[in-house]
Amino acid sequence: MLMNATAGRADVTHRRFLAIALPATLAQMTTPLLGLVATGAVGRLGDAVMLGAVAVGALLFDFVFWVFGSVRMGTAGLTAQALGRNDRVEIGAVLARALLIALAIGLVMILAHGPIAHVAFTTMGTSPAVTAAATTYFAIRVLSTPFAIGNFALLGWLVGIARTDIGLGVQILIAGVNAAATMLLVLHWDLGIAGAAAANVAAEVSGTTAGLLAARRLLGHGWRIPWRTVLERARIIETIGVNTDIMIRTGLLMLTLLFFTAQGARDSDAVLAANAVLLNIAMVSAFFLDGFSTAAEQICGQSVGARDRAGFSRAVRMVLLWGFGFAAPATLLLLAGGGAVVDVLTANAEVRLLAREFLPLAALTPLMGVAAFAYDGIYAGSTWSRDMRNLMLPAVALFFLVWWTTRPLGNTGLWIAYLSFLAGRGAVQALRLPALRRRTFT
Repeated sequence: MLMNATAGRADVTHRRFLAIALPATLAQMTTPLLGLVATGAVGRLGDAVMLGAVAVGALLFDFVFWVFGSVRMGTAGLTAQALGRNDRVEIGAVLARALLIALAIGLVMILAHGPIAHVAFTTMGTSPAVTAAATTYFAIRVLSTPFAIGNFALLGWLVGIARTDIGLGVQILIAGVNAAATMLLVLHWDLGIAGAAAANVAAEVSGTTAGLLAARRLLGHGWRIPWRTVLERARIIETIGVNTDIMIRTGLLMLTLLFFTAQGARDSDAVLAANAVLLNIAMVSAFFLDGFSTAAEQICGQSVGARDRAGFSRAVRMVLLWGFGFAAPATLLLLAGGGAVVDVLTANAEVRLLAREFLPLAALTPLMGVAAFAYDGIYAGSTWSRDMRNLMLPAVALFFLVWWTTRPLGNTGLWIAYLSFLAGRGAVQALRLPALRRRTFT
C-alpha cells in the first residue's frame, strides 16, 4: 500500500525512470503556473504598474518558497534513502519532521512579513506605485506560507517513495483551484492584486488538505510513530543540517534572480514587466526539465540507501541523457512560439515589444540550465547538501563577473550573465561528482 517501488535496491531502468519523471515533470510545471496565472490575469487589465507589482510580489514569494523548498529536496533524499534501507518507521518519521519544520517556518514568516516586504521592495528599487501594490499582494499571500511549505514537504515525501503520480494529482488540484479563484476574484469580481493573492492562499490550503489525506492513506498504521522517534536527536540534527545547506544554496540562487529583477526595475517598469514575463515562460520549460531531476532524487537516493553504486551510476547517466534530449527541443519551441505566449500574457504594447526583443536569450534557458537541474537531483537524492551549498558560490561569482563585464550592453548583458550562471552551476557540479561518488560508496 505504501509505494509503487519496492524497498531496498532500486530498479534503475528507463521505464521506471520515466514512470517517476513524467508525473513529476507535470507536477513541477504547476509551480510557476501559479505566478503565470496571476501575471496573465492582471496583465489582461493592461496596467504596467499592476503587472510589475504582481511580478515583483510573485518573485519575492518564489524567493521565499524556493529558499524553503529545501524542505522538498531534503525530504525526498532522506525518504528515498530510508526506502533503500527498507526502514519503514523512518519513512513516516521523515514526513512528520518535515511538516513540523514547515509549520514553524510558516508561522515565523507570517509574524515577520512586514519588515521582510519593506526590505525586499526597497532593495529592488521599484517605483512607489509598484511598491504599494506589491506590498498589498505580499500581506495577503503570506498567509499561505505554512501550507505552501507543507506542500513542499508532502511532495518531497511522495517523490521519495516513488509516488509522483499522487504528487501530480495534488499539484493539479492546487493549480486548478488557483486558476479558478484567480479568474473569479480578479477578472469577475475585479479585486485586482488582492484577489490574485487570495487565490493563491486558497490553492495552497486545498493542496495541503489533499496531501495529508493521501499520506494518511498510504501510511496507514505506519504513521503511528512515537514522538521520541520523530524527535530523535541524531535525526533532527541530520534533517536540519540537510535542509539548512540546501536552504543557503537556494537562497544564493534566488539572490541571483532578485538581482536580475532589481536591475530590470532600475531600468523601467516596462523592462521589469518584460523580464518577468520572459522568466515565467522560461521557468515553465525549466520546471518541465526539472522533472528528470526529481526522478534522479528518488533513484539516486534509494541507491545510496541500498549501497548500490552501479545503480547510482546508471541513474546519473539516465538523468543526463533524458535531460539533454528534452532541453534542445524546449529551446526550439520557445524560439518558435514564445512570441505568441508573450502576447497572451500581456496586453501592454511596450512590454510586448521588449519581451520579443529579449526572447532569443530567454529561450536558451532550458539548454543552458539542464545540467544544473540534473545534478541538483543527483546531489539532493544523495544528500550531498554541503557540496550543493559550496558549489553555488563560484556560480554566483561567475554571474556577477559576467554582469559587471557586460554592463554596457544593458538588459542584454543581464541575460547573458544569467545564462552563464546556469551553465556554470552544471559545470562545477559535474567536476565534483567523481570524488563524492567515491566517498559515498567506499
